[in-house]
Amino acid sequence: MKKLKLFCIALIVGISTQINAQTADETIANYFENTGGVAKWQALQGIKMSAKVNQGGMEIPLEIIQLKGGKQMTVINFQGKEIKQGVFNGEILWSTNFMTQKAEKGDQETTDNMKLLVNDFPDPFLDYKKNGYTIELLGKETLDGSETFKIKLTKKPITVDGAKVEDITYYFFDAENFVPLVIHSEIKSGPMKGQVSEVKMSDYQEVDGLSLPHSMTQGLKGQPGQAIAIDKIELNPQIDPKEFEFPEEVAVGADPVKK
Repeated sequence: MKKLKLFCIALIVGISTQINAQTADETIANYFENTGGVAKWQALQGIKMSAKVNQGGMEIPLEIIQLKGGKQMTVINFQGKEIKQGVFNGEILWSTNFMTQKAEKGDQETTDNMKLLVNDFPDPFLDYKKNGYTIELLGKETLDGSETFKIKLTKKPITVDGAKVEDITYYFFDAENFVPLVIHSEIKSGPMKGQVSEVKMSDYQEVDGLSLPHSMTQGLKGQPGQAIAIDKIELNPQIDPKEFEFPEEVAVGADPVKK
């Protein structure tokens, strides 16, 4: 009798797990269907967003570029200067130092973690099984007055201070339109370690057949974030690969290399 009871419990748990997985997959399927379709997402080769942020009453233009294969960068136009941040060419991660205006490479650990995200473009849910990720529906939750489905996305572990740690992100999909409204993830290092980063997305508009957010807010959960107003989104932009390369300095007065 006891064995039968344990078997029934195991069977119920197994069925519940299957239903939960199917429900999570259905949520993601609805998301892609409502934003343009899987085929349209799979054909995407790149995204270029032209946006503005307000810093102390000053509007600062910036461009956010993401390409298939992992190439990405953010270009900030400040006081007539073009400052590149988070530039990744698939192998090297670098940024411009705001003080010295010189390019500096990221440390090896951060670069290795960035390489794990190469297959996330254009969306980490698109081929999540192929990439070894798992998803789980955690139920419904009301955020900012909107009913949402909370999806837990677990990706491959990242390395923090030499140790492997879980890489988990929580997505909140609108229960009616199935578009992501909020993203939460724990900060793993730095002065904000342990706190939860929050990205809010709204004002979805169609761009060449894909529905994409044109307003975003980034910050910490429970605190006012930095608003990003997106003026224009260009799909499949033509970007010179050289723009992603680390600018090697040439010594002043050095003799030219003779061939």
